Amino acid sequence: MDDRFDGTQGQDAASAATRERARHAGLGKILILGGYGVFGGRLARLLSDIPELELVISGRDLARAEAFCAAYHGVATVRPLKLNRLDIAEFLSVDRPDLVVDASGPFQDYGDAPYVVIEACIAAGVDYLDFADAADFVFGVAALDANAKQAGVFALSGVSSFPVLTAAVLRELGRTMDIVSVEGGIAPSPYAGIGLNVMRAVVGYAGVPVKLWRDGKPGQGMGLAESMRFTVAVPGKLPLHTIHFSLVDVPDLQVLPPEHPTMRDIWMGAGPVPEILHRILTLLAKARAHFQTPSFAPLSPLFYWVLNRTRFGEHRGGMFVRARGTAQGRPVERSWHLLAEGDDGPYIPSMAIEALVRKMLKGERPEPGARPATCALELADYDELFEGRSIYTGFRADEAGAPLYERILGSAFARLPPRLKELHGTSAAREWVGSAEVRHGGGRLAGLVRALIGFPKAGKDIPLRVNFTPDGDGERWTRTFAGKPFHSHQAEGRGRDAHLMVERFGAATFGLALVVEGERLLLIPRRWKFLGLPMPGFLLPKGISFEHEEAGRFCFDVDISAPLFGLIVAYKGSLTPL
Repeated sequence: MDDRFDGTQGQDAASAATRERARHAGLGKILILGGYGVFGGRLARLLSDIPELELVISGRDLARAEAFCAAYHGVATVRPLKLNRLDIAEFLSVDRPDLVVDASGPFQDYGDAPYVVIEACIAAGVDYLDFADAADFVFGVAALDANAKQAGVFALSGVSSFPVLTAAVLRELGRTMDIVSVEGGIAPSPYAGIGLNVMRAVVGYAGVPVKLWRDGKPGQGMGLAESMRFTVAVPGKLPLHTIHFSLVDVPDLQVLPPEHPTMRDIWMGAGPVPEILHRILTLLAKARAHFQTPSFAPLSPLFYWVLNRTRFGEHRGGMFVRARGTAQGRPVERSWHLLAEGDDGPYIPSMAIEALVRKMLKGERPEPGARPATCALELADYDELFEGRSIYTGFRADEAGAPLYERILGSAFARLPPRLKELHGTSAAREWVGSAEVRHGGGRLAGLVRALIGFPKAGKDIPLRVNFTPDGDGERWTRTFAGKPFHSHQAEGRGRDAHLMVERFGAATFGLALVVEGERLLLIPRRWKFLGLPMPGFLLPKGISFEHEEAGRFCFDVDISAPLFGLIVAYKGSLTPL
């Protein structure tokens, strides 16, 4: 055999038998082009629990393919293969798989014959999926539709978060509204890593026109030069910090508008971190657009090296889709949020193909034809994939007129215990009474802060009265401990404080995340200001504060501590309505 196709062949009788069962479902051997890369490798790992599968891990570097297979853990069979994608037709005539997955890329650089792999698969009667993120590539694959149908195979392009997951979200949103404009974005964890080919693609279109839908007709924006900020905030979960997103060239921009006749505008962005590197890319994109400088693609290896070595901050990522439109003749705004904790997030782009593979093993095969993968999955399919992982999703709607905490918590408000819902479930003036225990920390600095803000004196069984007074869009809380009041103002955060509850104590303002954890409502500091000026994160107050219900009473446990100061004040107790 030609050395372009060499690799290990070992397989035992048991694995051969299970693969034979899979072939009755039309799937056994999967060739993954770029199988040792970022997306291909993650797909192989997601399929590692399926003994029926033989995964051919291919690429131009046999040593890397062999190293990947040697380190692979799972019951699926893997074997390495040296293969250039341009030689795919010859390979298919020698060692025919049941499915080809192209995870190589960059799809923007496939040249004058971009569909050579798809055409070879159609000619050989082999099904095909890819991770394509290039809008023109994905949109144009429909030109091969007739040939694919005649051959009885499917060729789905863009089988990833963009556009499969976004399309599923918009179909769900479209059930209750006419969608006029759409914005969306993906923000990977700083620890997720990024492939060199992905970096080449992104840097390659920085500062060049990107096709999209604007003002109800085809238009264009400048890649990475257009930006917006957004806070990903799944109801009841700790939101991400507000993220800087920049316009990216993804299939959604071209393939989603035809699905929604009322759509006039669409914009999709990415929010890689660290933000300083992202902003450098944005500046370079604007410079290229303005001065018509050459492509910055030669700098891709440098950006790739830096991005994969500057890993700090929270190991969390997210995604959002926001739609504006009308419902029953009224303007509405609704959004969908996804939060991924730890190592689960980086696998999401590969989960669409995982889902299709698992469906095929159950006998659910996509219809023949070549097309973008926008309708390949529904949101329920993703819910099944996310189950058991640290991946959370939720919808938000414009809650204008709702009580403060309900506006911030969204649908998670319904999960609060009854007493918490009673206290926070109204915007009317009210008074609750009870008792509290107050503790103080030592140190002069902590004492100075207590005096400036007016925190209560230490003691046990202190009579407590709390008055809640409407004040604009927020509430004024007056806590009276043993006859001595101290005040704070609570409101819904805006801008960088979006989806936070902002509480002001005198000159200090704190942005608190409202997190529902079991039967408790946690209040977690995320940002703070003093005299209106943002303060550094390392000085952010710490401590665990929460509300809960006990024996039919509203209970609170507040701990206010800070670096350099230690414990400032802690108070806990219970309240009932007067």
